[in-house]
Amino acid sequence: MQQPNKVRSDICVSFFMHMEHSSLLDVALPGQTGFYRGKVRDVYYISEEWLVMVASDRISAFDVILPRPIPYKGQVLNRIAARMLEATRDICPNWLVEVPAAQVSIGRRCVPYPIEMVVRGHLVGHAWRTYRSGSRWLCGAEMPEGLRENDPFPHPIVTPSTKAAEGHDEDITPEEILTRGLASKEEWDQLCRYSLRLFERGQQLAARQGLILADTKYEFGKLDSGICLMDEVHTPDSSRYFLSESFRERQERGERQPQLSKEFVREWLIAHHFMGKEGQQVPEMSDEWVATISARYVELFERVTGETFVPEFLEPAAVEQRIIDCLQKLGVC
Repeated sequence: MQQPNKVRSDICVSFFMHMEHSSLLDVALPGQTGFYRGKVRDVYYISEEWLVMVASDRISAFDVILPRPIPYKGQVLNRIAARMLEATRDICPNWLVEVPAAQVSIGRRCVPYPIEMVVRGHLVGHAWRTYRSGSRWLCGAEMPEGLRENDPFPHPIVTPSTKAAEGHDEDITPEEILTRGLASKEEWDQLCRYSLRLFERGQQLAARQGLILADTKYEFGKLDSGICLMDEVHTPDSSRYFLSESFRERQERGERQPQLSKEFVREWLIAHHFMGKEGQQVPEMSDEWVATISARYVELFERVTGETFVPEFLEPAAVEQRIIDCLQKLGVC
């Protein structure tokens, strides 16, 4: 990966840091019935049918929110997710209706399945750690013998996990999903079909940009008695990408594969002896490191989409007004 352009990530940093603590996150929107602040997003529930999702510049790793926001991160992830949701709408219905501002999405409110549908095309991350331990099974899916880290599977596998309200998500098998009533057999089969078709489309979109979609996760919910795709899709926070041009040669030489994801943040934390465990201290994030992370996110946007990232500069009050105008246009308020 090329060296990050720190100049671009330094543009108006103070504005975005101010925006992270702006009154936008504390306002009561018209028709608002609830509010939820996640690790990296703020969700406003509007009536019983709609929600407004604000992608913040907060960044988390190892289930811990790091102490400083990352300029442009919210815009990068929200804009990639919006593009990917639109590019997969023919495969599966999704929740998104409008994107009134670069870091804001408005869509239909679904009843979520407490399952993360993790699809793996390559032996990387948690799958590799499981494989290296000697196991050839992960969440009910069999992994063949003779693979090296980052090798492709003969075909993508689905390795679900449970969505934990707090703490780490946990691996689960399809049989356990059915036994615990997290989904019916018919629903589970449809979730798998959707996930594999979405992953195939994600691989096709990645290939156009000279990338390999190694793994990703999808979240679904119930909407109007059907299954609806929720949350972000094919973003660097929910997916791992490899560079296709050098992938085969690096594998043959046994070299490390560069990843286009936020894995570099986790690696930095590990190098500073932090993995989210009790008693560990989050390392200090310098201005230079914050700018570097921001630049890497901008680069990820440009590599995944093939477009130049142009930041949107709006005062919090203007963002709020765009949300209200959009809700009025939708007839919500």
